[in-house]
Amino acid sequence: MKKIYVLALVLGAFSFSANAQVELTDDFDSYNLGPISAQAPQWRTWGGIDGGSDEANVVDDEAQSGLQSVFIPGNLATDLMLLVPSAPTSGVYTIEFYALIPAGKGGYFNMQAALTPEGTPWVQALMGGNVFFNCDGASGGIGAIDASPAGAECTVTQASFTYPEDQWFKVDCVYDLDNETWDMYIDEVQFFFAEPFAFNTQVFIELAGLDFYSATAHNEMYIDDVTLYNGNILGTNDFAENKFSVYPNPVKDMLNIKSSAAVDNVTVYDILGKVVLQENPGTISPAINMSNLASGSYLVKVTIGDSSKTVKVLK
Repeated sequence: MKKIYVLALVLGAFSFSANAQVELTDDFDSYNLGPISAQAPQWRTWGGIDGGSDEANVVDDEAQSGLQSVFIPGNLATDLMLLVPSAPTSGVYTIEFYALIPAGKGGYFNMQAALTPEGTPWVQALMGGNVFFNCDGASGGIGAIDASPAGAECTVTQASFTYPEDQWFKVDCVYDLDNETWDMYIDEVQFFFAEPFAFNTQVFIELAGLDFYSATAHNEMYIDDVTLYNGNILGTNDFAENKFSVYPNPVKDMLNIKSSAAVDNVTVYDILGKVVLQENPGTISPAINMSNLASGSYLVKVTIGDSSKTVKVLK
């Protein structure tokens, strides 16, 4: 039976930047069911051949909106490229999409930093994210950036995050092309901050697009409601002077907050929105003792001056 999900954001959304301009939207409802790459110029296969063995299909068994989505199965062959038409080389750019991953299944994507001409096999340009959802097939609801030099091997965890299974969730990747760093949000909660564009010897040329690959045999990833923005839609520019990162994540006892300015307040919420810990450190790069909290997922709201941002932390 077809399932259509509507997400409610319990803790509210971040402000949108008035400077962001939409370059492209795609909800897959204008396409015929079946192979997608011949139906739209922003989609192509890794091999460069429409309908090839690495083709992805438009399906109607799941949808975030409308009736259709695109599906990346666990055949270890499907390899679909979402191209950024403008191929920007500077400024800030946001790629947003919704994903659905059934319980126990997985997904994968990465950013490509150089275009390959149409009609020829794509030349590997992985950079700025090697992102797995449930990479080992036994860690449903947990994802990771893999830093393996071999590529999509899921062997070296650089950073981890959580995501909801069996429901649609929003992914926002915000790319700072001038500084060659990127942030990632799940349902508008930030998990990665200023991760470097770095993979082997690849040099950044342009933001070419995202690669959705069937990286594991348990891969089952639906994609819908794709939007490409020139700019940062999550309003993090207002927080630019007070940027911070938290580590380790998952945390065992002490959560370290790396900041360039004094952190005024740290409030920790459980998944029901209840305040379980609150501190007013008033220092640069404080450490927060979370040893008395039970294992689980928490939202950590950090306030610096007049700005606040919330990140999700796993314990």
